[in-house]
Amino acid sequence: MTERITQAAWRATQRRKPRVDREHQEQKALITWAKFESGRIPELALLFAIPNGGHRNKATAGKLKAEGVKAGVPDLCLPVACGKYHGLFIELKAPKGRVTDDQREWLAALDKQNYGAVVCFGWEHAKTVIETYLRYGPPLGEGVK
Repeated sequence: MTERITQAAWRATQRRKPRVDREHQEQKALITWAKFESGRIPELALLFAIPNGGHRNKATAGKLKAEGVKAGVPDLCLPVACGKYHGLFIELKAPKGRVTDDQREWLAALDKQNYGAVVCFGWEHAKTVIETYLRYGPPLGEGVK
């Protein structure tokens, strides 16, 4: 006789592929590049992440919100003045990532305050934007979209 199991019990026996956090991988690659190149480009040592995203439990999320964490703040900041800009903020997305409305609003607000504020799709795009920014001031051809 064949034993029947429920669909939920069957699902519990199946192996799931671990979810790959593409944005984490892209940001990790960019920070690794910046650390490596900071001997040649000292300003890169000032590049830092803004740990605003991620999944948290309700208690931690509540504490962070009380401390001033806000949705949509860009992922990275390079506090180096170049040209007309006071610094550069980067929202780093995986190559096929999407920008949220909160992120667009933050980027537009930062742009109005004379910060470079860009969305980059992949770490190599961000690398190019940073190099261009440090070389020429504004990240040419980039901006809030």
